[in-house]
Amino acid sequence: MIKLPQHQDLPARKITNADQEAQEKTSMQGLLKMSGMIDGMNERIGRATIWLILIVVIISAGNAVSRFALNISSNAMLEVQWYMFSAVFMFCSGYVLNKNEHIRIDVVTGRFSARTQNWIDVFGILVFLLPMAVLLAYLSWPVFTNAWNSGEISQNPGGLVRWPVRLVMPIGFALLILQGISELIKRVAFLTGAGPNSLDKEAGPSAEQELAEAIKKHQVAPQVVSYVEANHEMVDQPKQGDRK
Repeated sequence: MIKLPQHQDLPARKITNADQEAQEKTSMQGLLKMSGMIDGMNERIGRATIWLILIVVIISAGNAVSRFALNISSNAMLEVQWYMFSAVFMFCSGYVLNKNEHIRIDVVTGRFSARTQNWIDVFGILVFLLPMAVLLAYLSWPVFTNAWNSGEISQNPGGLVRWPVRLVMPIGFALLILQGISELIKRVAFLTGAGPNSLDKEAGPSAEQELAEAIKKHQVAPQVVSYVEANHEMVDQPKQGDRK
């Protein structure tokens, strides 16, 4: 009888700390790549949506002139302004979060270290931002579908259909959810030493200056450029009553 050689199990390779760190680094780099894609998407959407502000100003001015000079008014033109303003507010929510420009109280957190500030953001994103955005996106979707299925129209004479403005809410909250996930990835990356501190704001032009430069670049309405720059200077200059 021929005896076959017994199979000997090879000893399992031990996973060292270096291997674990390499795997974690690879996973984090993949997450950071996804975060960069989300940031880029919201960046493009935000910059494109900003131009709606100029369109709203032109429509509002035209509507005012036609109402008082020609005695002609249109509810549709009024409502399209509301629609566009809603789109700016919702579609730019993720863009503003990416820029760390949402209103926050830094009186207390500004005294903490960078790691503590990032831990506070992780807590806020997980406990407040993401649950709130998910809940509102979930609740706003049936509102859109009902308006779509019923063909809801404004009750004002000559008004617009309602489903476009209803759709703005779930889309806006979806963009905010994605950006919240991206911000969470960046905070965790900093805390684990895999990325920079995304809370550090880079010195650069203000939003008003960027808008004025964009209008100049595209040679659109020079008087609007002057208006934006004048208002920016008025905001930057302290009031005389504030000086002591």
